[in-house]
Amino acid sequence: MQPPLSVHHLAVVVADLDRAERFYSGVLGLPVQRRWDDDRGQPRSVWLTLGGGAFLALERASTNPRAPNAPRRDDGAPGLHCLALGIRPDARERLRVTLTQAGFPIERESAYTLYTRDPDGNLIGLSHFPDPAP
Repeated sequence: MQPPLSVHHLAVVVADLDRAERFYSGVLGLPVQRRWDDDRGQPRSVWLTLGGGAFLALERASTNPRAPNAPRRDDGAPGLHCLALGIRPDARERLRVTLTQAGFPIERESAYTLYTRDPDGNLIGLSHFPDPAP
């Protein structure tokens, strides 16, 4: 029997690589694993370490950016809905404050997940399911 598939990496195309790195690494705390340059020696991608051996690749967009924090697609439309990252239940309130102070307010929440948007408007979930918050 073939083992179940696992997540190897996720890639997010971003309008501004530095701004995205400040959010994902600076605000959320994901460690930088590796940086990649394009053929001209310009920054092209930043890989950030996720749990379980997976990584998040921030890839520089080649098209014009839109307004910051504006959704790129209707959340009810087909396609990838959200990038949900696992957190500890006791980190929930600290992350709420950190995100709000950094200009990324909580858009909505459930008993287990806080939802915000990254600088490109992508929906980001911070979830501690199935463990309740303290």
